[in-house]
Amino acid sequence: MSSTTALRPPVVDHLGTLLAGQQPRAPSPWAHVNALREQAHTALGALAMPTLRDEAWRFTDLAPLHRLTFQPVLAAPRLQPADIAPFALDDAACRLVFVDGVYAPQLSSPAPEGGVVVTDLPTAMATHAAALEAQLGARQMLGDNVFAALNTAFLQDLAVVMVPRHVALAAPVHLLFVATQAGALSHPRCLVLAEAGSRVTLIEDYVALQDAANLAYLVNAVTEIVLAEQAQLMHVRVQRDGRHAFHIANCAVSVGRSANYQSVSVAMGAQLSRYHLSVVLGEGAECAVDGLALLAGSQLAATHSCIDHAQPHGTSRQLHKCIAGESAHAVFNGKVIVRPGAQRTDSAQSSRNLLLSSRAQVDTQPQLEIFADDVKCTHGATIGQLDAEEVFYLQSRGLSGSAARQLLTYAFGAEIIERIPVPSLKHQLQQRMLDQTGNQP
Repeated sequence: MSSTTALRPPVVDHLGTLLAGQQPRAPSPWAHVNALREQAHTALGALAMPTLRDEAWRFTDLAPLHRLTFQPVLAAPRLQPADIAPFALDDAACRLVFVDGVYAPQLSSPAPEGGVVVTDLPTAMATHAAALEAQLGARQMLGDNVFAALNTAFLQDLAVVMVPRHVALAAPVHLLFVATQAGALSHPRCLVLAEAGSRVTLIEDYVALQDAANLAYLVNAVTEIVLAEQAQLMHVRVQRDGRHAFHIANCAVSVGRSANYQSVSVAMGAQLSRYHLSVVLGEGAECAVDGLALLAGSQLAATHSCIDHAQPHGTSRQLHKCIAGESAHAVFNGKVIVRPGAQRTDSAQSSRNLLLSSRAQVDTQPQLEIFADDVKCTHGATIGQLDAEEVFYLQSRGLSGSAARQLLTYAFGAEIIERIPVPSLKHQLQQRMLDQTGNQP
């Protein structure tokens, strides 16, 4: 713990009204879950909320968060299927729904056959307690991560996805987290276990039932993913929370020998959002990590990633794009680590950013830390505005100036959206992107 951290108030005091009235519920009957909670509560006593003085948070001001009061939801409203119809994906194999952090079985659908498990924590504990005890909390280290510690300390439920050995799901699994109440504080948690040779597409989707002016809430999510040898996972993460929401998320991924992890993350909502992705690659493992942040107004979206080549012969690719309009602020920090002995690593990282106004801001910082000598690693970053010649060309073909700018902006972001292999979700995001880019001045 740094000296500056030690001088700060403990997190439970520093948050003030943020955690007002929040206490963990009655102890769970499961010893491992209880132990995780206790460890996290102990860690919180020595941690403080990050500030702009912390290097990793120097572009993310949490001051707006401290001015509000959030409460955990003990009983979520009972929604009907029609309420979430705008977010339904017809091409999904099954759906698991949580409303304000509370499992909603009436909105969820059963897992497909073949031994696949898609369920909540109590149900999974009844049949797969050993697997949960071995994996839950094993990838997401608390360290000095205040928000991961908060999620673990108040862990109540869990979205569990388990894919058996050599099982390939043709249709995706949809995990839908719905926010409905102002002032709600939720701690969504996901655990994904893909056994050797399995293949699955996972959609982790955060939405707001409505986008009213007073719908301010906090989502503090943690996802842990474990891919065994030669497993394949396509992970689509969509954050389309309300425009006044706060969204903090951590995702830790372990990619086994010769396994393949592909990720597409899209951030379109929330007043303030931050996503931290950590990927550890085993021998011969591959990952492709792509992202898009589409921002307007005074939104702030920060994306942080760390791709850790822990073993030799690994391959990683990363493309992250930000589109910032009006007075929005986008942040990207991407780190690639090549450990000693991780020879024959092949890694490429690119950060491409588009500013739509003179008041918009993008801070980007690609990083390489290489401790092996037989590697191929590249990175780069660009920040710019729409090409005036391209706008002029489209105008010469009959488009108005605003239509030309909208088309070029859409094309810039569509490269990432096109990588989502779920037609219904792709269509929803394309439509939202068209609507948002069309509203840019």
